Parts: sequence; structure tokens; C-alpha cells
Amino acid sequence: MVSIPLRKMLLLQIAAIALAITLAYATMLVLAQQYILPSPWIMQNPSLESGLGKIGAGIAIGVAGFGAGIGMGTAGAAAIGAIAERPEVFGRTMIYIVFIEAIAIYALVVAFMVM
Repeated sequence: MVSIPLRKMLLLQIAAIALAITLAYATMLVLAQQYILPSPWIMQNPSLESGLGKIGAGIAIGVAGFGAGIGMGTAGAAAIGAIAERPEVFGRTMIYIVFIEAIAIYALVVAFMVM
């Protein structure tokens, strides 16, 4: 059995969380730049509901990206450990990774529905 030291495991978790925060922040910045900052489309429809919908879409993608990043870090680390011990579980671990990615894709779809 492969034993990962606690310090190394904590560093991996911190790196995964930092990546998730960066992904969520970058997604919100892209949405803000594309949809919230002044553009001809927004100037034609400057309502409170339109603005709140776009902020809600940014929050939906940001929170889902944050959660997916944390889940991906945790599941990825566990998958690598499992594959190192038993290479035949590669397919099953990839299924879990795909489910986590699907959460981020669902958030993207919901964000477009909100807008």
C-alpha cells in the first residue's frame, strides 16, 4: 500500500482549492467582461432583471466551477492513488472524473438558461 504523507496530501488539497478559486474567479471575470460591462445589447435592455440575471449566471458558473475544482482535486488524487496500486481500475476512476466535469457543464447550461 502506498502511503502519502499528511503534509504532501495537504499541499495537494491546497493546490486543488487554489486552482478551483482561480477557475471560478476567471469565469466570473469573463462573464462580467462579456455580459455585464456596457455593450450594445445591454444598452437596449437596461433593466434590473437583466442585470440580476447576468450576475446570477456568473455566480452559478463560479460556484459550480469552484465545487467542480475541489471535487476534481480530491477525486483526481484518489484516482491516481488507486491506479498506482491497481492499474485495472483506470476506467472506473475516469467515470467518476467525467461525472464531476458534467457538474460544471450543467452549470454552464443553467447559466445560459438564466440569461
